Amino acid sequence: MNLHLGERKGQLSEKNEALGKQRKNSLFLYFDNPKTKKREYMFLDLYVFDKPKSHIQKDHNKETRLLAEKIRAKKLLELQNTNHGFVSKSKGSIGLLDFFEQTAEKRREVDGTYGNWFSTFKHLKNFCKNRDIEIKNVDETFIENFKDYLLKGKISSHGDRLSKNSAQSYFNKFRATIREAHRQKVIVENPCLRVKAIKEEETLRQYLTLEELKKLQKTECHYPQYKDAFLFSALTGLRFSDIQNLRKKDISYDEINGWSIKFTQQKTKGAEILPISENAITIIDIDSKDDNDLVFTNLKYNAHYNTILRRWVEEAGIKKYITFHCARHSFATLQLTMNTDIYTVSKLLGHRHLKTTEIYAKVIDKKKIDAVSSIPNIFE
Repeated sequence: MNLHLGERKGQLSEKNEALGKQRKNSLFLYFDNPKTKKREYMFLDLYVFDKPKSHIQKDHNKETRLLAEKIRAKKLLELQNTNHGFVSKSKGSIGLLDFFEQTAEKRREVDGTYGNWFSTFKHLKNFCKNRDIEIKNVDETFIENFKDYLLKGKISSHGDRLSKNSAQSYFNKFRATIREAHRQKVIVENPCLRVKAIKEEETLRQYLTLEELKKLQKTECHYPQYKDAFLFSALTGLRFSDIQNLRKKDISYDEINGWSIKFTQQKTKGAEILPISENAITIIDIDSKDDNDLVFTNLKYNAHYNTILRRWVEEAGIKKYITFHCARHSFATLQLTMNTDIYTVSKLLGHRHLKTTEIYAKVIDKKKIDAVSSIPNIFE
């Protein structure tokens, strides 16, 4: 199908022509409809000078025709997709909030980030003032305004601005939803491609030392299953979502390689074989009649269990703000402290890029610590 840009000469009375007024032509689109065998027109309400006399008028004509070409390209894509059944009117009329909620719900059982998706939904709902809009009407202006809302609005639970990384996380969930709508052909194009993402801000990764982990191991927790899962993460580097879905059949042993876990990362979807230590094995019960049983049953992640975790940390005498993910940070920093090379640590964590692992190297640089510690006592 071809969509053409046309130009219709404007009418100018003899009187206006005598007064030196210029003729303006209107721009329009047209195409031959193969179904009706008729030519269809769409006028754009754009005008150009018929015979431009100045640079200003020539520039006006150039910019107007460029705008018309952009509209033509967009309309052509819409016509092609509609004619081939790629986008239906019923799909395009789906509400943004409805579609986001549906997308988030799919993460409830398979993704440890559901809480983050739910928080994003609450912010999006507040931004829309509880009024849904059709997802096909989401454009760059809406997206930029939502981004500003996340970055500048006093919308945290304490009435302050969100941290930049929280805003980035929520904005990424929104972008993923629009990308999914485009993938499902609910919308013709992805408007997020024309809006810059929020860059992650490098922050200090909180972690626990070996001595602090020992304190936690000796301290009782009101949710023993959570304690075991946290320590297991600290000894293996596994994310919460991977531990939550870990089954007995995923753990194996052979005399040459020892214990290992075979699993697919929930976050990256990458297949991994992770060697694990005897220490980690002592935490779990691997004896089971059914190999399909979960290693950690009824393991949940929400604000209530985070509160239990922090109470456990406080009772161990540790004055740090710790979340479950800090266990993974602790594994990484412990490995680097014990002189495991960064490439190996990257592989153990399942990182796709070494740059991600380098963040931990900045958190704890053993060589710097050793250099400072080697300074002799000048007061003896």
